[in-house]
Amino acid sequence: MTAGDALGEPPFATELLFTDGLPEMDDDTGYRGAVAARAAGITYRQLDYWARTELVVPTVRGASGSGSQRLYGFRDILVLKLVKRLLDTGISLQQIRTAVDQLRAAGIRDLAGTTLMSDGASVYLCTSNDEVIDLVSRGQGVFGIAVGKVLREVESTLVDFESATEAVDELAARRAARTA
Repeated sequence: MTAGDALGEPPFATELLFTDGLPEMDDDTGYRGAVAARAAGITYRQLDYWARTELVVPTVRGASGSGSQRLYGFRDILVLKLVKRLLDTGISLQQIRTAVDQLRAAGIRDLAGTTLMSDGASVYLCTSNDEVIDLVSRGQGVFGIAVGKVLREVESTLVDFESATEAVDELAARRAARTA
């Protein structure tokens, strides 16, 4: 029995980076790699590299041989987008790995109040406005990424993708009905 089972959560919930207020995932729900990459604003090649090096591993379904599809959960896509943002600001992949590990270890639940701060070399996790102010007043914080804002961006992007897919499927169904 895992800690997740004892809490009435899915068994993989204890291994996830973020769990607050997000829909429960089951083993059949997820986004293919191409959708996850587009939603995070990265290339498929980056996605594949990050999965193979275990920076961001798909929690719904990993690759299990030739031709298998990885499936990424919402939380995975959120982490992908955060990693992309940190890379865009010049943070090294080594520091990003450390930050992602620290976030996992901290078991952050309140995304809306979480900010990732950096001085350009290290990444700091701030869970309150006081921590952000303290970090900036010591001259350490150069920039911050509000995780809650990134979460809403990912939600919006995925909703847009799903709407576009539904429209294409509806058109395909109409065409099939006309030819039948």
